[in-house]
Amino acid sequence: MTLSVILFYAFCAVVGIQVFYYSTFLFSFGIKRAESRLKKQIPISIIICAKNEAENLKKNLPLILNQEYSNFEVVLVNDSSFDDTLEIMTDFKANNSNIKLVDVKVNEAFWGNKKYALTLGIKASKNDFLVFTDADCIPNSTKWLAQLSANFSNEKSIVLGYGAYSKKKFSFLNKLIRFETVMTALQYFSYAQLGSPYMGVGRNLAYRKELFFNNCGFNNHMTIKSGDDDLFINEVANASNTSICFTKESFTISEPKTTFKAWILQKRRHISTANLYKLKHQFLLGTFYISQLLFWFIGISLLVLGFSWQWVISLIGLRFVIQWLCFGFTAKKLEETDLIILAPILELFLIITQLSIFIANLISKPKHWK
Repeated sequence: MTLSVILFYAFCAVVGIQVFYYSTFLFSFGIKRAESRLKKQIPISIIICAKNEAENLKKNLPLILNQEYSNFEVVLVNDSSFDDTLEIMTDFKANNSNIKLVDVKVNEAFWGNKKYALTLGIKASKNDFLVFTDADCIPNSTKWLAQLSANFSNEKSIVLGYGAYSKKKFSFLNKLIRFETVMTALQYFSYAQLGSPYMGVGRNLAYRKELFFNNCGFNNHMTIKSGDDDLFINEVANASNTSICFTKESFTISEPKTTFKAWILQKRRHISTANLYKLKHQFLLGTFYISQLLFWFIGISLLVLGFSWQWVISLIGLRFVIQWLCFGFTAKKLEETDLIILAPILELFLIITQLSIFIANLISKPKHWK
């Protein structure tokens, strides 16, 4: 059996894995409709942990405070900032009775660890229902808090939301960042819907304080600088206690990185936590990524070798049709339709970037959240 034949059989297997993954794990969310379920407004504590975010707080905090919601407080956590963050927080607190301020001083044991600062913010909050976002995020509507909190119930103590990035014209990096964000959301929403939630994003996440303390907070991974959102959710979320919220009014929107270097550093922190997920999630996510990588590598190799190109093109076409359907439905729901036609190119660049980040993280680990 020649190398070309072996590669072709391997390619058939890889395409099969990809088609199976998209059509079973991901397609169910792709066709799911968002449900708006406004209920009685429960008391909510919004927690924003900020490090050197003075300008973002001045610009974005008024939109948080302007939510159409009857009973909420905003807990502002200053994580040892050295700009004017504390002064801006103090000014807002002086003019808003529903703001609580937590000033975290430098602690050598927890320096550069967002989880320590967040824990102090959670302890300071007065309500059991907590909503988390970042200083560089804005709500997509004045009903953001109402939409998110409506998903809490006696059974549901975790709500996973969608954190989008703003669009920038004529920027390939911006499209790549947004493509990665949609693909990540497609996966964590799909897994949660199938009863196996594995992560959320701290830009738009909610859970009960009782759940946090009953599971000892971040204690099991406090020494890991990242993972205040995904590692905690991976640890405590299950089929019965997790809900998803992806109505357009419930989105948050952040400013994306504007240079490849800054984005790579951010992704290095995010990816560094994946090897601490539950083994079943490591296996499923790893299999999907490896099959993506092999799809491109083997597919291009077979085309270069000219082996049964009609069959190779047919398999590539099948896989892209399935991907476009799944990604397309999701991108439409998440208001990212401009990415659909570019999905194959963006996927190729993203896979190469993720491989580079994985190799870089094997050499040295990111140390601080900012």
